[in-house]
Amino acid sequence: MCMFESAEIGHAIDDETYEAALPELREALLEAQIDLHEQAGRQIIVLINGIEGAGKGETVKLLSEWMDPRLIEVRTFDQQTDEELAHPPAWRYWRQLPAKGRMGIFFGNWYSQMLQGRVHGRFKDAVLDQAISGAERLEKMLCDEGALIFKFWFHLSKKQMKLRLKTLKDDPLHSWRISPLDWQQSKTYDKFVRFGERVLRRTSREYAPWHVIEGVDANYRSLTVGRLLLEGMQAALNKVEPEPAALTVGPLAIHDNELTLLDSLDLSLHLSKDDYQQQLITEQARLSGNMRDKRMKSHALVAVFEGNDAAGKGGAIRRVAAALDPRQYAIVPIAAPTQDERAQPYLWRFWRQIPARGKFTIFDRSWYGRVLVERVEGFCSESDWKRAYAEINDFEEQLTDAGIVVVKFWLAIDQQTQLERFQEREKIPFKRYKITEDDWRNRKKWPDYRQAVGDMVDRTSTEIAPWTLIEANDKRWARVKVLRTINEALEKAFGKDKKK
Repeated sequence: MCMFESAEIGHAIDDETYEAALPELREALLEAQIDLHEQAGRQIIVLINGIEGAGKGETVKLLSEWMDPRLIEVRTFDQQTDEELAHPPAWRYWRQLPAKGRMGIFFGNWYSQMLQGRVHGRFKDAVLDQAISGAERLEKMLCDEGALIFKFWFHLSKKQMKLRLKTLKDDPLHSWRISPLDWQQSKTYDKFVRFGERVLRRTSREYAPWHVIEGVDANYRSLTVGRLLLEGMQAALNKVEPEPAALTVGPLAIHDNELTLLDSLDLSLHLSKDDYQQQLITEQARLSGNMRDKRMKSHALVAVFEGNDAAGKGGAIRRVAAALDPRQYAIVPIAAPTQDERAQPYLWRFWRQIPARGKFTIFDRSWYGRVLVERVEGFCSESDWKRAYAEINDFEEQLTDAGIVVVKFWLAIDQQTQLERFQEREKIPFKRYKITEDDWRNRKKWPDYRQAVGDMVDRTSTEIAPWTLIEANDKRWARVKVLRTINEALEKAFGKDKKK
């Protein structure tokens, strides 16, 4: 028994029944769409997949007529552009996500890519299974962030597909409607359906279920899709705030003695001025050479800078940038999210800044704000920041799988050093802008931030993207160690290239 058999039994709705049901459905859809837009708490993502010729385009065209098209974005993901090929696979989808309160309809989405790749033998089952797992994680994260996902598979039997092609081919006025993909899929129908069933079975979840739509009868197809959309949108309207999902992370460690990895650092480490100048020049020259190395064409570089206030992140970043051509890198300072950024999933603003191969992006603060400042200051719920550890690990795994070298720095200083630097900033006019009331307020929460940092390192320091803790009481030591760590990470990646 195939899961598509119920979509091959000849569902049909006569014109009279269709015309009678349509006005009420259109009115209800438009009302639900506008209500969700006004709430601006959820983005609606509609994934369109299935058999060619089963009415996908016609149905989406109707939806745009039934609802307000100004609130709908239709996106088609065809063959990847050079820019997209230079980034991780998910980058192209993240950039096109609709804002909360809007609807995005995706043709050629992540399911299309994995199915076409497997059907045409570009990869084997193991890679397909990885893609399936990646799709599940992506959709779970989007739904946890409030997204409403509809997944439609438009279906035709093999006999129905061939009959449609023959009918169109014999009709001079409509034969142009047959695309090369139609002919291609007619030859690979059995494989496409077999792998399609596997994908649907694995990825149909309560939070993002698949809906199989029989595509022969336009009336049935259109009303069914419209009613399913309406049902889901109305259900979402009764849940203004997304319900926290059950956490899949283990409990955070409880340390009776309150020790963390930060306590293992020797903050007395330092460099003399002469040693600093010599080592700085050496490591900067080394970085310049590494970034010009031809092997960088297969890689990008991401450096994350976090640390205590006044730990010297800005100075360390400037020493890194000084070694490079400004065209090679971008520095992205992260502050409180803008209105546009708040209308998207948390990781959206970071995905948009991921560098292409051969480039280098420096994040001055980063996605770790969710498990640091947002956790400590209560800017997000407990379920949000606890869930974020796994989401961040998955995000960084996608980056490294795409050849991106990820280096992460925590610049650590002690409380006395921080106090001295705060006081110095207040005394020196051109440094006064660096000190704010928030800095003094955050200082009072030193133990809370210390615990958050310990948990962050414990849960997100992985083999593929480890944390490097920088002893930063001495700025010279910190700057050289940052540069040396970046160079070692790049050279390690180059070494792996040789072994492939």
